[in-house]
Amino acid sequence: MNDSIFQAAKLWLVDHTGLAKDALHVHIALALFLGSCLLLRWPLRSWKPWLLVLAAAIAGEAWDIWDSLESGYPLVPAANWQDVWNAMVWPSAILLLARTTKLFQTRTSR
Repeated sequence: MNDSIFQAAKLWLVDHTGLAKDALHVHIALALFLGSCLLLRWPLRSWKPWLLVLAAAIAGEAWDIWDSLESGYPLVPAANWQDVWNAMVWPSAILLLARTTKLFQTRTSR
């Protein structure tokens, strides 16, 4: 793949964290999900942080596809789908738990 700034950043993260690219998708998605909830004061049960992660995952895969086309590499849609899936599993689980259980509700003192 060519040396786009996006690909260089991903390789730098892989080299300096010891994580595989698939694991980076999970960690970055969780950081984006939880970070947006904290910074923007969105509740975990809101669709907004989940949609933000989905948009970021799709944008990242679109950039990967663009870089592959620019470099003449074949497209592998299954790998792109796997990356989106890896990014969305835990934000989806947290959203569903927050919306359907009392797990993330705050307790009030009496």
